[in-house]
Amino acid sequence: MNDLLKQGLSLLSSPAHRALLSQGLRGIERETLRVDRHAQLALTPHPLGLGSALTNPQITTDYSESLLEFITPAEPDIATALQELDQIHRFAYTQLDKAQGPELLWSQSMPCHLPGEADIPIAWYGRSHIGMLKHVYRRGLALRYGKTMQCIAGIHYNYSLNEGIWSLLQRAEAEPARSLSARDYQSERYIALIRNFHRYSWLLMYLFGASPALSAHFLRGRLHKLETLSDDTLYLPYATSLRMSDLGYQNDAQADLMPPYNSVQAYMRGLARAVRLPHAPYEAIGLKREGEWVQINTNVLQIENEYYATIRPKRVIRPGERPLEALCARGVQYVEVRCMDVDPFEPVGISLETSRFLDAFLLFCTLADSPLELEASDNAQNFARTVKQGRRPGLTLQRNGQPVELQAWGLELLDQIGEVAALLDAERGDQQHAQSLATQRAKLLNPALTPSAKVLAALREHGNSFEAFSLAQSLAHAQNFRSRPLSAEETAHFEAMARQSLAEQEQMETSQTGSFDDFIEDYRSRTPWQLCDFAQ
Repeated sequence: MNDLLKQGLSLLSSPAHRALLSQGLRGIERETLRVDRHAQLALTPHPLGLGSALTNPQITTDYSESLLEFITPAEPDIATALQELDQIHRFAYTQLDKAQGPELLWSQSMPCHLPGEADIPIAWYGRSHIGMLKHVYRRGLALRYGKTMQCIAGIHYNYSLNEGIWSLLQRAEAEPARSLSARDYQSERYIALIRNFHRYSWLLMYLFGASPALSAHFLRGRLHKLETLSDDTLYLPYATSLRMSDLGYQNDAQADLMPPYNSVQAYMRGLARAVRLPHAPYEAIGLKREGEWVQINTNVLQIENEYYATIRPKRVIRPGERPLEALCARGVQYVEVRCMDVDPFEPVGISLETSRFLDAFLLFCTLADSPLELEASDNAQNFARTVKQGRRPGLTLQRNGQPVELQAWGLELLDQIGEVAALLDAERGDQQHAQSLATQRAKLLNPALTPSAKVLAALREHGNSFEAFSLAQSLAHAQNFRSRPLSAEETAHFEAMARQSLAEQEQMETSQTGSFDDFIEDYRSRTPWQLCDFAQ
């Protein structure tokens, strides 16, 4: 265990400080496709009973009109957030059952059998300027990457520490850290967390990757090196997460886009440059077709969120504010982990046990020494090898330029994370983090216990068909939610939220002034190139 980790654990184990561990915030965003009972994409509009996808804070859409996104409030205990996520699912089913032919929530990260590209509906957010901006952004994504890739779903895990922890850690540090403002110190420590996440996130892919197979229709004739499992299913025998491989969220224009995460300034400078850097293929597309906007700009990124990352530094944005504006003005507030697959064996897509491990893992990344990244980092290679070959016996990764077996390194990391888990359990007064760690240790010792291996085993029970297994899980989860209807009070809460969101969207549409052209030009001009003095 390195000295910085020991120091952090010692500080936080003090009775005077340990309570700070239970005062951070956790939240989950779960994406899921709407499908019919034949595992075909639902082409119906976003259900009106779910409210406005633009303004409902807990139920919205991601890329497609058919791709729901459920968002929990941020809670001190992830168990509370998971209960709220369960309630959102149960309410959603009350509305999906009213559809023409009851619909289901897809149980997988990789999509169902999709219709042709032209028939995948882009999410619609109404006629307000901000709603149209969101829609135009998605039009741009369709032209840049195709609609199929945008139908992949995931779990996003939002994580923050109480600001008192940052103050405690800063007081224990030497110069120059102690001379930083509280805001800047907190931001730099979150960036240090991200550096460690890049070093060790291959472990998450091994432990929790759950997409070793996909529908044969997904690739639409693209060249690939997958193996055939059945007429409708492709796979790799040792893969953990094809979603996070080069078959999933990839973009050649973004390759080598960002500098190493060695400071919050470097991160923001890279994003600010990318949203202003012209890209010839996107310039060839143009901004408008037949007078309609088809993308926000012709640069490498239309907006900051187009940058596909396994983890992001975030700040809650104010109405109309851009993400970079928020970071420049107020610093990093939390991180968003974006690499987690939907767990097809869990009705809400993620378990409490997994969440407890994520909390221990992220606190470990926070407290452990985090050297600056080198240009020739092995991190990306380790991640790529794990998502495609993670369960291969004897698989080696690169650590400090030397080969090391994935299993041995993983067990070493679990020993260190175990110290963090013990601290979290001491605060809670139970053994939930330690129990989760024991489950993960068993997976490293026996790859058959990993979700990816369990998916392949389940596929065999369904004729080696990805679609048959996924539909069976979707039906089982639907029955789970339908068998536990919300109380009258809970239903009234979600219905009131839906009505309020529709009223807010209508108010936005009726009260706005000026043209959409002027609005989008103003939005494009507010890239904080000038707001941040380092973004030159």
